[in-house]
Amino acid sequence: MFRATNSIVGLLNFVTFLLSIPILGGGIWLATRNSGDCLRFLQWPIIAIGSAIMLLSLAGFVGACFRVTSLLWLYLFFMLLLILAYLGCIIFAFAVTGKGEGHPVINTGFSEYKLEDFSQWMQDRVRDSGSWHNIRSCVRDAKVCKKLGEKTMYMGAAGFYQQHLNPIQSGCCKPPTSCGYSYVNATFWTGTLTNIDPDCTQWSNGQDQLCYDCGSCKAGVLADMKRNWHKLSVLNIVVFILLVVVYVIGCGAFRNNLRRDNNESYGEARMTKARPSWLDK
Repeated sequence: MFRATNSIVGLLNFVTFLLSIPILGGGIWLATRNSGDCLRFLQWPIIAIGSAIMLLSLAGFVGACFRVTSLLWLYLFFMLLLILAYLGCIIFAFAVTGKGEGHPVINTGFSEYKLEDFSQWMQDRVRDSGSWHNIRSCVRDAKVCKKLGEKTMYMGAAGFYQQHLNPIQSGCCKPPTSCGYSYVNATFWTGTLTNIDPDCTQWSNGQDQLCYDCGSCKAGVLADMKRNWHKLSVLNIVVFILLVVVYVIGCGAFRNNLRRDNNESYGEARMTKARPSWLDK
């Protein structure tokens, strides 16, 4: 019974160790996306938790397979803290990324985004001028708009409007359609302003300016981050459930180890008591 339970814990910890690899990789993937390396507030907890799962899985594997009760106790203590932290991270991420759906533009293949649609916490991440300056530079240096311009270079307005633009392309590379500007190419628009929306006045055909200071660009960056986060949400939930299962079975293995240690101590004590005194002479 002791051996079987410990073997199960060892196997499950080996599985969680393997699962920690895609979690860690997912956090790194978020950090290397076009906007991910500019928004450093959701991927770092994922990277930290993935690293913690990896280390704890190794500790649990050693503690269970080699029946090191003290190591198994430490493993269970820190695993409980990790599970609570992981749950808090998942709930928090869903809470702050729950808002911010795009607004489909009629007769086009893309949506546009408004900053006020997102949670206040996310808005605060891009409203600060110092923070946005760094994010803006990062998005511009990713050459998202330049690549869009090259891709649609020989398209007319009708072809461009049927493109499925991602949130950053939609928010940063062109003015909002409500401004009434006329399409020349993906990043160059002409015409008379027909809307008092601040984003319309901030639009510039200068390739270093475009709509990088628009609220729509900030919203597009947040929408891109939200979309990337949700791609990892299923994996995060599966790993959380597995961690809970491993923890419960690990508690059983810990109790079995204690019972075994107590039985061995009791057996040694009885043998010592039953040993004839003349054998010690």
